[in-house]
Amino acid sequence: MKVCWQRGIGYMDICLCFFFFFIYLFFLQVLLVFAKEDSQSNGFCWACEKANFRCSMARTPESALECFLEKHHDLVIIDHRHSRHFDAEALCRPDREEASVMPLINAGFNRRYVENANMMACYNELLQLEHGEVRAQFKLRAGNAIFTALEQSQEAIEITSEDQVIQYVNPAYEAIMGYQQGELIGKEIIEVPKSEKNKPDLLETINSCIRKGKEWQGIYYAKKKNGDSIQQNVKITPVIGQGGHPILLPSPKCVNVQCYFYSPDIQSSKHKDRRKGSLDVRSTTSRGSDGSSQRRHSSMARIHSMTIEAPITKDGLRRLSGNEYIFSTKHPHHIPSHLTTPLSLNDIPPRIAQTMENEDSWDFDIFNLEAATMKRPLTYLGLKIFSRFGVCEFLNCPEATLRSWLQVIEANYHSSNSYHNSTHAADVLHATAYFLCKERVKQSLDPIDEVAALIAATVHDVDHPGRTNSFLCNAGSELAILYNDTAVLESHHAALAFQITTRDDKCNIFKNIERNEYRTLRQAIIDMVLATEMTKHFEHVNKFVNSINKPLAESVKSVLTSPENRILVKRMLIKCADISNPCRPQELCIEWAGRISEEYFAQTDEEKRQGLPVVMPVFDRNTCSIPKSQISFIDYFITDMFDAWDAFADLPNLMQHLDNNFKYWKGLDERKLHSLRPPPE
Repeated sequence: MKVCWQRGIGYMDICLCFFFFFIYLFFLQVLLVFAKEDSQSNGFCWACEKANFRCSMARTPESALECFLEKHHDLVIIDHRHSRHFDAEALCRPDREEASVMPLINAGFNRRYVENANMMACYNELLQLEHGEVRAQFKLRAGNAIFTALEQSQEAIEITSEDQVIQYVNPAYEAIMGYQQGELIGKEIIEVPKSEKNKPDLLETINSCIRKGKEWQGIYYAKKKNGDSIQQNVKITPVIGQGGHPILLPSPKCVNVQCYFYSPDIQSSKHKDRRKGSLDVRSTTSRGSDGSSQRRHSSMARIHSMTIEAPITKDGLRRLSGNEYIFSTKHPHHIPSHLTTPLSLNDIPPRIAQTMENEDSWDFDIFNLEAATMKRPLTYLGLKIFSRFGVCEFLNCPEATLRSWLQVIEANYHSSNSYHNSTHAADVLHATAYFLCKERVKQSLDPIDEVAALIAATVHDVDHPGRTNSFLCNAGSELAILYNDTAVLESHHAALAFQITTRDDKCNIFKNIERNEYRTLRQAIIDMVLATEMTKHFEHVNKFVNSINKPLAESVKSVLTSPENRILVKRMLIKCADISNPCRPQELCIEWAGRISEEYFAQTDEEKRQGLPVVMPVFDRNTCSIPKSQISFIDYFITDMFDAWDAFADLPNLMQHLDNNFKYWKGLDERKLHSLRPPPE
């Protein structure tokens, strides 16, 4: 890949070569090859120092090669602006072995950097390289090292896919068991003969232990190819997956191993740690109305007075641009854990099933389900809600495919986020299902709309890493550039959801539906996910009020059947489901407030640390008043929207919770408390 520097009418470039050695595990070594010192070389020197990378400087090709051979740098940056001194491309070509580093590496000249001496731009470039190509190469090298260890191990090791198909056995396994690789590769492990000497309940005991994330150790009888049974002291250790959850070992029935490996084909997304700000709360002044009823009536009057295409004038919602910055903490993975996931809806453990008994109630406690499922509520709740709405029947999709899809979507939510994790997704799915059961909503939507709404709710924040859109745009992140600073993460959530779903038939819930129906469903899902972006909040609410609520108030029933209005209903539905926390029972509302505040505190900390504009100064963990932030959020965003949604769907219980929660936060604020709860009496 080549990107040119451009200054004036000439092209000048810096050529970057990547070299990967395990010294990176301690400090990444950077070699700068610049013919002379200038602002660009100084920019990269500063960037290396800021990133805590070790940096060496060379002025000639000969000294560059000598320096590289001496230290084996991980990253080499070569200045190609002054070709009279040396040819950067020639230095990296393998046809000049006497002055080339190519015999030592495979990467070579593979990237150009557009000339920019800005120090933050240089810093951003280094971080992108570190979190992208460099880390990826180290993971590959680590994988090669692990494979070599497997080959040399004296213990018999067998690796299967998630479908329990044997993918690999090491030489020790062949020697001990008498099989050759060719006899086993591609076979399901159930096809391999088992010893009858094992206790009947042994396998269930082992699986039960693994489901708890614990290793199992004991006596196991394995059957050789010649029919002999041999006694083995076996230790089976579950592989711990993302978020600290154990991955189900496909089956320990035929293992003869010291450590049993589960080897899914994990792929990494090009875009790593990406975040969106669906609740970009700003420090706003309360309108000062103490009575909630009066507050609602005045807000509705204000909405009704707007034109349908009312612009967004709230300055706090504008996205800013700034110097580049990239961050990444993990790669989204696309193959789910199978440890605690049921084989079917009927196999849900009783304790988890009990927590979902009232999932059709608005007061359903999602946090109980989060605890019971070890922070994996989306798969279980999704199975039950999708079954209740007949989603599998509509899509002509086996329940096993739906289960795999829910698992893979949940695996791509970041459990390390305090708020934007799979529990939030499950909560939005629950709210969506609740709204879909309301009579006026059912009159407005077709079955395909219901399925689209449930799917959109499930995926609406997938791969959300807890930073707002404004943060990404200020940081000049890869995603912000890709989506032109517009609906950055919402676009990413929708695109990634379809990439994940369609890349593997095992989780492709759309595989069996007709093409035109798929296109209609896909468009509806994308539209709903994009509607969760808050910069168009007032536009969506205003259109809903003027196009639907006003005609309904005048008894114009035909508005419910209009295709355009069905879109407005779906947008309003998912928006209300997405930010319904202030309308939940008080304890749930308080818990959500604490979680979103912590996520915003972390962003503010990061912005200060990196010298970026502070998007939400109110969320400084040292000075923030959580009650004030909630009051402002309810006043500015929630009241108008839920007044309109209540007028349409009839939700008195939600409005009562909203009034109670507003009074709760108001009471704390009047006592000048900044915390989630009052101090103990």
